[in-house]
Amino acid sequence: MAMLQGKARAEYVQDMFDRIAARYNLMNRLMTFGQDLKWRRFAIEKARLKAGDRLLDLATGTGDIAFEALRSVPGVEAVGGDFSLGMMQVGQHLPYGDQVYWNGADALNLPYAPATFDAVTAGYLIRNVYDIPRAFAEQMRVLKPGGRVVILDTSPPPHNLLRPFILIHLRYVIPTLGKLISENADAYQYLPESTQAFKTPQELVKLMQDAGFVNVQYKTFMFGTMAVHWGEKPK
Repeated sequence: MAMLQGKARAEYVQDMFDRIAARYNLMNRLMTFGQDLKWRRFAIEKARLKAGDRLLDLATGTGDIAFEALRSVPGVEAVGGDFSLGMMQVGQHLPYGDQVYWNGADALNLPYAPATFDAVTAGYLIRNVYDIPRAFAEQMRVLKPGGRVVILDTSPPPHNLLRPFILIHLRYVIPTLGKLISENADAYQYLPESTQAFKTPQELVKLMQDAGFVNVQYKTFMFGTMAVHWGEKPK
């Protein structure tokens, strides 16, 4: 499933997230032992938002990163964009859901004018798009000069002593939880597979730099299996 390409991959991912929307947040808490909340807070810190800023949260899903921005920075304007309407419908009924401007949005063809946003965040987006350079080009386009981009995504397990245990968690524990809790075992096979097939943190830095972002940095979490990257659009 993770090897699907082009529009077939996009269609599968869209359908998958619609199907798992109702239990998505619960599964995230279980898969990450609750650490995903900390990663989202860190992502918003790196966005350096201030009151009055406009944030675009891509692949917003149920809105967790957008909600964190609203909690942390009073007066920020949060736009949540996703092509999974099912995920956003869940998010609309959560606390802060009525404060997000929800939009159906394709990350490869964003429906926003150039230089619209002060910051763009994207949680678990880049791993799922079939054209990473295009996704970064679109984020660059809609950012204001000097605006910041922050990317939260998984990373392939590093080659160290913990790798065998991480692979057991990815290949067996997560699909089992997905089958028991979300009743969508295939979705929670795709997600670990796409993690293993994804770019390393260093490769993602290069892709961001190739797109024109400057001052690109990253920090890894959870034994190197999660990373937050951040950078800026030149002024």
